[in-house]
Amino acid sequence: MGRIRILPDHVANQIAAGEVVDRPASVVKELLENALDAGATRIRVEVEAGGRKLIRITDNGHGMNRDDALLAFERHATSKLRTADDLLSIATLGFRGEALPSIASVSRVLVETAEKEGDAGAQSGTRIEIAGGKILRVEDAALPAGTSISIQDLFFNTPARRKFLRAESTELSHVTALVTHYALVHPDKYFELLSASHTLLQAPPVARAAERIYQIFGADTLAQLLPVAAESPIDRAGLPEPPPWKKDPSEPVRDPGFLRISGFYSKPELQKLNRNSIYIFANKRLIRDRLLMHAISEAYRNIIPPTSFPVVLLFLEMPPEEVDVNVHPAKTEVRFRQQNLIHDFVRDSLRSALVASRPAAGFLAALDNAPVATPSLIPQPASRLPNQQEGTPANAIPPQEPDSDGIYPADSAFQLTAPVLTPEPGNLPFLPHESAGRFDPGQQIWQAAAAALLQPAEGTNIPSCGGEDGQTAPDPAGQTAQITANIELQRQQANLNGLASLRPLGQLRDSFILAVNDDGLWIIDQHVAHERVLFEKILDSRDTEAVQRQRLLMPLLVDLQPWQMAVFADIADELEKNGFEAEPFGPRTLAVKAAPVGLEGRELERMLAEVIEQTGGSTQESARRQDLSTLRGRIAASIACHSAIKINTPLESQKMEWLLKELSKTRFPTSCPHGRPIALRYSWKEIQRAFQRI
Repeated sequence: MGRIRILPDHVANQIAAGEVVDRPASVVKELLENALDAGATRIRVEVEAGGRKLIRITDNGHGMNRDDALLAFERHATSKLRTADDLLSIATLGFRGEALPSIASVSRVLVETAEKEGDAGAQSGTRIEIAGGKILRVEDAALPAGTSISIQDLFFNTPARRKFLRAESTELSHVTALVTHYALVHPDKYFELLSASHTLLQAPPVARAAERIYQIFGADTLAQLLPVAAESPIDRAGLPEPPPWKKDPSEPVRDPGFLRISGFYSKPELQKLNRNSIYIFANKRLIRDRLLMHAISEAYRNIIPPTSFPVVLLFLEMPPEEVDVNVHPAKTEVRFRQQNLIHDFVRDSLRSALVASRPAAGFLAALDNAPVATPSLIPQPASRLPNQQEGTPANAIPPQEPDSDGIYPADSAFQLTAPVLTPEPGNLPFLPHESAGRFDPGQQIWQAAAAALLQPAEGTNIPSCGGEDGQTAPDPAGQTAQITANIELQRQQANLNGLASLRPLGQLRDSFILAVNDDGLWIIDQHVAHERVLFEKILDSRDTEAVQRQRLLMPLLVDLQPWQMAVFADIADELEKNGFEAEPFGPRTLAVKAAPVGLEGRELERMLAEVIEQTGGSTQESARRQDLSTLRGRIAASIACHSAIKINTPLESQKMEWLLKELSKTRFPTSCPHGRPIALRYSWKEIQRAFQRI
């Protein structure tokens, strides 16, 4: 007998399961995408033991008949592809036909599905039981329209895979993050996520993504996020031209379409120490892409520190022909056919939105906005209590810190303790007109917020899981939309457009300028403010080749290491265009004969050492030095930092007025080139609230 043999089907399915299913969240992802492809408008996800014991997803999609339900568990069985050409323009979330057979091979599956009455050939529902890839029972059943798939005892027949699962709380956090993100990208659908003891997420349909963010994360998160929207026509199609024998002369020339971006990005004051709070959706598919991560980092370059990362929810829309989603078994990685176009469009759109918004950092918010490393931007489960603090999401609990292995403790997150309610004086009202004046204002605010979270927008139908549209649950006051609009208005008003109207009052310890205008009290760091002014002037002078330089009376000799001399040779041309005149003076010495105006003595030597240190070093840094724009920004930031007004420097009133006026003329007066905030605003409302005036 030969050495090569064909694997049995159950072994092939388990191998495929190793590629498609690696944890309970992977199962939820595949089934959730199938529900969305089926046209579901209401999706209910239930998990037990972090998904190990049970995962049940119920939707009100179009469902399946008996034959389709059985065929769906065969390998490479799909309703979304017909020919190989369809792979070039995939418009659905799922298409491989491997998810259901792979999941069924490593779990016990119960499928209950029925078509809608309006579908052609609709009949009674079908119930199918499968264990380890083997069909145990198939029977007809009276079921509501839609599909319900229950996955029990995941990896029960592959104990090695089950052994490598993390703690229940960790697996549950991955499931919660996944469902939350798909709820964000589909605000018009109803999502519900339940654990054994918690309702983790309940998101009725709303009209806009901003309302969904408020609905899930609360007012504080929405106030820290700014909207972005842009559109650009695609000049040419990314697909190669078909051969002449496949061209149809009568077929019109295809329009390449448009590239659109929408979503939200964080203010510079909100920073994270990792990329876990950056979420990118391409055609409503959650993806991981290094190209777009780099574009987002470039958009925030010289705005936040290079070691920090923003919070971004980015929704990309493009013709399906422009993105290849068939490059990863789990469909989490994609390849764009015009990568440079996508990269530059995302970078320029975010950068333009940041410059146009000019967000102002709040004095009180800046005290608590230290960069932190968070697992992801997800809501935390908790009870909806009347005494909940205003501005926090209705389902938020204090965040927990992971242990040394990155696992989050489960005991504190899942304690079942009875809520202690604050007693309210007086009798409870029974008629609408009796409610006025019986509760304190905080209770009334909570009731309005709770109603906004639990009810959909006005005129939105909440379909039942059975497939029939339920009763319309109107929101008479439109609380969600109204509160969201108020938050967006306040956020829009918190900008730096009023810097020109500031009146300086004086200095605080000769380091910070105190100024006022109608918006409130401002505290300006004089060093970083001057640094931003000089930074933009240096970049503009470099672009117009109008850099001012001064010749030194005696050349300045700077001693360097051999590797530093090699780095200097690479960046010498760019240094010369920024006002430097330097040349080697021996094997390890540099002679500086001229420098930009404002740099002299010790600061000049420190600036050169800083630029060479940041540019050279590791292999990664050596590759980065080839990026000319990055190198220009690095040199300009270093020159500005060492030339700017220092702290502990007294300034006259005219000097302070000049600095504030010059700062107002800059393109981005929010932060210095190294990412530190320039001005903090203590708003008029915050001052009134602190003095108990409101």
